[in-house]
Amino acid sequence: MAKYSFLRLILWTENLDETIGFYTHTLGFSLLGKNEDWQWASLRKDDVQIMLSKPNEHEKLERIGFTGSFYFNVDHVDELWEDLKMKTKVCYEIETFEWEMREFAIYDNNGYILQFGQPVNEISKAE
Repeated sequence: MAKYSFLRLILWTENLDETIGFYTHTLGFSLLGKNEDWQWASLRKDDVQIMLSKPNEHEKLERIGFTGSFYFNVDHVDELWEDLKMKTKVCYEIETFEWEMREFAIYDNNGYILQFGQPVNEISKAE
């Protein structure tokens, strides 16, 4: 049976440079590579890698869209919230949920929902 070892997202965007800017300047990702001919880029922050791409002629889309959200497990979630809450469009404010996660969500420049969470038991250990 096949073993799955890694998932790397490819987010479609109509404006590659603007999206690179959001992820590098707002969220602190590093640009690993960019290909103007392909309208493609690769970004990384810690153990998270994301690729960006402008849809090509094979991808028949009426609009950019995604029916879900992207969930990032982070440490120091409260500090990240303080850093991002005034820089971004907030989907929901930081909260501790009954499933023992402290989390919040924002929108990126394309309207994708980005959620950031930390288990409550990890917050207690860090203090």
